[in-house]
Formats: sequence, structure tokens, C-alpha cells
Amino acid sequence: MTSAPAQRPIELKVKEIGQLFQSLDPLPYRERDLDAAVEEYVVGWAREMPREGDIEIVVRLPAAEAEREEAGHVAEAMRNYFAYRAEVTGWELRELFRVGRVSLATGLAVLGVCIVLARLMGNIVGGGYLGRFFVEGLIIVGWVANWRPLEIFLYDWLPLVRRRRLYRRLARAGVTLAAYDS
Repeated sequence: MTSAPAQRPIELKVKEIGQLFQSLDPLPYRERDLDAAVEEYVVGWAREMPREGDIEIVVRLPAAEAEREEAGHVAEAMRNYFAYRAEVTGWELRELFRVGRVSLATGLAVLGVCIVLARLMGNIVGGGYLGRFFVEGLIIVGWVANWRPLEIFLYDWLPLVRRRRLYRRLARAGVTLAAYDS
């Protein structure tokens, strides 16, 4: 059995460890959120990688920074952050499906009412142009009421599942520190 070919690592070069994390976050590094630009960079590169194989992240920093106690928490912090992002994306997915179910129930109810009203309007107004206008207009309104739930269940969920999968891969990524002389 052959393993997937080695992928080029995602490389970050910083002057100090703090550049990796939100500066306003008072928590210790291992519990902090990543800086938005760092997250965007890492996620952007990870999206470009093949879906098979492991992801490796290399953080390049000055030797003095690499020797700090906080440097030992960088890998854990990055994995924790991406695991948390995967969990949040899972919550977003569940909320989307909840909204989809409510929207579908509402849409089907509106469609049912529109079908009944269209039948009544057809009987009241008759089969002429005005009657057709109301009948077909109500049927269209009923189907349009189902547009959003169909959009959710056919299309909107997939990007969230892909993002959650990517965050999970990043949460399992190998993170190494590489010192350079400043």
C-alpha cells in the first residue's frame, strides 16, 4: 500500500509568537483565537491542497521566540482553534437545517393555501384572462415560498460541510516550529 505523496507544508513566518493570535484576547496562547489574517492565510492554503494526505504547518520565528515557554503551546493552540472552528461550523450547519425545516413547513403551508385560493379564485372569477392571472399567480407564489427551503436542502449545506471537514483536517495538522536567526 502506498501512502499519499508528501505535500508542501503551509509556512508562516512571524517575528514574535503574538502575531499568530488575536491581540485583544486575554487568554493564554493555547486558548486564544488565531489572528484573522493568520486563519485566512492557513485556510486559503489548505483549501488548495489535495483532500488526501495530512496537512503540515511550519511556523518560522526567530530563535529567541522559539525558546520562549509560549512557543511550546503554539501547536496545541492552533489545533484547539481549528477544532473549535469545526465545532462552530457544525452548529451553523445544524442551525441551517433547523431553519430549512421551519422554512419548508412554512413554504408547504403557503403552497397549500395558494392552491386552495387558486381553485376558489378560478371558480369565482372564471376561466378568462383575469381568472388565469389569479390562478397562475397564486400557484407561482406558492412555489416561490418553497424556494428558500429547497435552496437550503439542495445547495447551502454543502459549503458548510466542506468547511467543517477542512477545519477538522487543520485540527489534526502537524504543527512545527522552525527557528531562524533574526
